[in-house]
Amino acid sequence: MIYFLSDAHLGSRAIDNPQAHQQTLIAMLQEMAKDATAIYLLGDIFDFWCEYFWRDSSKEQYRPFLQTLRALTDKGIDIHFFIGNHDIWTFGWLEKEAGVIVHRKPESIVLNGKRLFLAHGDGLVTSNYIEQLPKKVQKKIRSFIFLRKVFHNPVLQFLFRLLPPAWANNFGYEWAKNSRLKELEHPCPYKGEDKEELVLFAKEQEQLGNHHDLYIFGHRHIELDLMLSRNSRIMILGDCWQQFTYAEMNEKGIMMMAYDNERN
Repeated sequence: MIYFLSDAHLGSRAIDNPQAHQQTLIAMLQEMAKDATAIYLLGDIFDFWCEYFWRDSSKEQYRPFLQTLRALTDKGIDIHFFIGNHDIWTFGWLEKEAGVIVHRKPESIVLNGKRLFLAHGDGLVTSNYIEQLPKKVQKKIRSFIFLRKVFHNPVLQFLFRLLPPAWANNFGYEWAKNSRLKELEHPCPYKGEDKEELVLFAKEQEQLGNHHDLYIFGHRHIELDLMLSRNSRIMILGDCWQQFTYAEMNEKGIMMMAYDNERN
């Protein structure tokens, strides 16, 4: 079995009991490990993650989760870690510590005879998407795109890693906390097939001849399973923050699932 999950936001200061949240994710992964050949973590697994040039004691809060990942990879399960927009700043330590395979950009791969497009989903919009929106919305999206470029700039990443971890972490976790609180106060449900950015992106890829049997994304914190055409499909995974939804794939196909911690 191959599993796909995203958006756990481990360590979020907006979560009342982050240790219990981490344990639920660990239990979910251990359940998957019973028959998993590969697990794809499609971004924002951590609410904030940065690997500094200095010792960072804050990573100890994730020790149980990292040990779980290492146990799974030592068992021979491939774990693919796609950076999201909250856990961009990994530079080798996570890969070495947990044995995961880090992906820094979207990937097109073949699994069980199907061609898949895998990505966290942030920054993926159609070529003319922004111009079609109201000016106020355009401004917000352009700000996000600018901020994304800042976060991905290698020079600025280098400089940020020079900061004392305690200072930088407080900034990062508080920024991420505000994002979680805004989501709780103003949730953004599914916008519809003609407005949902990732659906539009996938449709454009198909129109451009870049065919994939299946597009799988995180990022949006909505659960979606939609046929784009007779032979193309998109799935948005929900999250492992509140919903604990995921997808499982075998030679027969793929389906969305929800983890029930009490039943397991």
